[in-house]
Order: sequence, then C-alpha cells, then structure tokens
Amino acid sequence: MLSPTLTTIRMFLHVVAASVWVGGQIVLVGIVPAIRASYPEATRTVAKAYGRVAWPAFAVVVLTGLWNLGEVDVTNTSTAYQITLFVKIALAMVSGAAAAVHQVGRSKVALAVGGAVGFLAALAAMYCGYLLTTGR
Repeated sequence: MLSPTLTTIRMFLHVVAASVWVGGQIVLVGIVPAIRASYPEATRTVAKAYGRVAWPAFAVVVLTGLWNLGEVDVTNTSTAYQITLFVKIALAMVSGAAAAVHQVGRSKVALAVGGAVGFLAALAAMYCGYLLTTGR
C-alpha cells in the first residue's frame, strides 16, 4: 500500500470538502421539489440542516485551496494553468457568495438566482480543479 503524505492528505481533504459542497447541492436539486410537494414546511429545515454541513465544508475548501496554492510555484506553470487557476478561484468565490445570497434571500428571485448561480459556479469550479490536476 502506498504511504500517505501531507500532499495526499491535503488533496483528500480538499476533494472531500468540495464533494460535500457540490454533491450536497446536487442531492438538494433532486429532493427539494419532492419535499416541497409533500411537506412544504420541511423545506427550510432540510436547507438549514444542509447548511450546517455545507458551510464548514466550504471553509475547508477555502483553507485547503489556500494551502494548495501555497504548495504550487504558480510562476513555474503555463499560462493556461494560471488562467484555469484564476477562473477556479473566481468561480469558488462566486459559488460562496451566491449561496450566501440564496441562504439569506427572502424573495423568490434571490432564492432562485442565488441557488442556481451558486450551484453552477460550484460545479464549474470543481471541473476546473479537475483540469488543474491533469496538467501543469
């Protein structure tokens, strides 16, 4: 068996936390309509429960992302890598900001736009992360 290293632990924490953040949103996309139809009053309870798991995961994503950034000599990477990294960071920030708008929003527009933008930005950030692991 291969031995764990600080690098593998760092990357594992980052990927698991991103999976919770993005994967949880995917699950919510599938179950919230059913919950809303069957138990409308439970929708808010489910969302709050998800938030108690998702926001700490987002914090881990940010912290391990900064740790990852500190471990890469960005000046020694290609322009394509640097652009992808910048786009990933921007998308992660948009995801967090839009999710916050969704969480505190009271209008249907804030809920819908915040949720949709937050989810799509998170998904795109995760894809950019995958691109970054495949080449420098």
